[in-house]
Amino acid sequence: MTTESKLQIIPLGGLGEIGKNTTAIRYNNQILLIDAGLAFPDDDMLGVDLVIPDYTYLIENKDLLLGILITHGHEDHIGGLPYLLRHLNVPIYGTRLAIGLIQYKLTEAKLGQVITHVIQPGETIKLGSFSVDFINGSHSIPGAVGLAIHSPLGTIVHTGDFKLDHTPVSGGVLDLHKFSELGDNGVLCLMSDSTNVERPGFTKSERLVGENIDKAFADAEGRVIFASFASNVNRLQQAISAAYIYHRKVATVGRSMINVVRIAAELGYLDIPEDTLIDVDEAMRLPGNEVCILTTGSQGEPMAALTRMAMHNHRQISIYPGDTVILSASPIPGNEKAVSRNIDQLFKLGAKVIYESISGMHVSGHASQEELKLMLSMVKPKYFIPVHGEYRMLMKHAELAVQLGIPRENIFVSEIGNVIEFTHNGAKFANNVIAGRIFIDGLGVGDVGNSVMKDRTLLSQDGILIIILALNSLTRTILTGPDVVTRGFVYVRESNLMLDEVKAITRQTIARSLQNGIHENLILQNRVRDAVSKHLYDKTKRRPMIIPIFQEIL
Repeated sequence: MTTESKLQIIPLGGLGEIGKNTTAIRYNNQILLIDAGLAFPDDDMLGVDLVIPDYTYLIENKDLLLGILITHGHEDHIGGLPYLLRHLNVPIYGTRLAIGLIQYKLTEAKLGQVITHVIQPGETIKLGSFSVDFINGSHSIPGAVGLAIHSPLGTIVHTGDFKLDHTPVSGGVLDLHKFSELGDNGVLCLMSDSTNVERPGFTKSERLVGENIDKAFADAEGRVIFASFASNVNRLQQAISAAYIYHRKVATVGRSMINVVRIAAELGYLDIPEDTLIDVDEAMRLPGNEVCILTTGSQGEPMAALTRMAMHNHRQISIYPGDTVILSASPIPGNEKAVSRNIDQLFKLGAKVIYESISGMHVSGHASQEELKLMLSMVKPKYFIPVHGEYRMLMKHAELAVQLGIPRENIFVSEIGNVIEFTHNGAKFANNVIAGRIFIDGLGVGDVGNSVMKDRTLLSQDGILIIILALNSLTRTILTGPDVVTRGFVYVRESNLMLDEVKAITRQTIARSLQNGIHENLILQNRVRDAVSKHLYDKTKRRPMIIPIFQEIL
């Protein structure tokens, strides 16, 4: 009996969230992966540096993986690769800038053995039972593509991140003809970017930002400090061009900014006039009206260069009255407070800060409602899966699809780990696979789990109290202590009475436990913890983390 062929779409990231975009496409025993991104931590992820998908499904099926298809070079699409490729080794396919950025990442992670292939927009590749068309897109980084994945059961179209920009800064316009051609030939399923689905109308052209940048440079009297996402190469090009027009030298600050500018220039994606780019030390010796600094920190990241400038602790650059600071990015949800704090501090230092959305220093790289409708109308898919967005965005995109005539039962608003399965008989949600979030903290990958995050949250809210004493290992009587150490709970000098009560409760609890025949260290510690915790909550309505440390001495 022949097994029925199945085509499956398995999102491992990027649904119900912003970032870590990662989707597996499986036909029988062959898998393609679309992107391998990361996300940046939310405010409640204390101490976490980055977030990546749970790769359990891919690792368990690594022998089935044919290749990784990259839609473009933003971190939320390529940032997870160094972590994924520690566990498997498969070829990567992407356009020239995306591959250039990836190769740098892999070299830095000492993963230079990975095979990469540069693909031109318009090119088709064959991988197992699949053939894949790379379709020219338009986004805030050159080399963005959509994908048409042809399988024996039908064609899946993935838009990648896109918008309709008739006057892009670099690269061609969105290949409307190809998407329409695919629609005319029949598309089984469309997966479309939902990031801007809540915005009506059309997204403005990147070219309009260039006009506003030019005006800001013309009006600037001192240095221009230009903050943007390092990977927004088109935006950086416009700042560099304006600097050249107004006779300013350009210096780059921030590790990612330095690396992206270097790689993009080497690959020909940045046109930097000769003698325009200089190092920071040289820039600091020039008059302010001859300098432009490209910097990271548009999102208020604590360790980013602009934040350190605002806090007056950057090693090389200080902000002076007369400087013009341009924030050419909108805050990612959750970063608003950090960005506002930086802006306030920059104003206090005397800078002119251009940051408001009305300033025209930023436009989105994502399609708004009318462009999303156009994509649905061109591709005419039988089934539709909104991707790349929080759950409300996916639902809003689904509603747009219903308005355009796609039956509601043919629309799958999915979550990570859900499997959407296609057969000759139709489509349905099938079984789930393991999916979730893995936290990156320093060099640790996945060693910070929910229990650790809970402890960090508790410490941040109510502090810690440590009880230290020494017990006679034979009689179990207290030899020394207890001593109490507290951090982030109460001000010790004003709380001596309460801390003395903690010591008394500790002694009483141990004495009662010993009278009841309880001698085990762990049980004694737990009883002390419970008794002290109850007492402190009654006194303060706070629940500090309590850690009893009992040392045994002969």
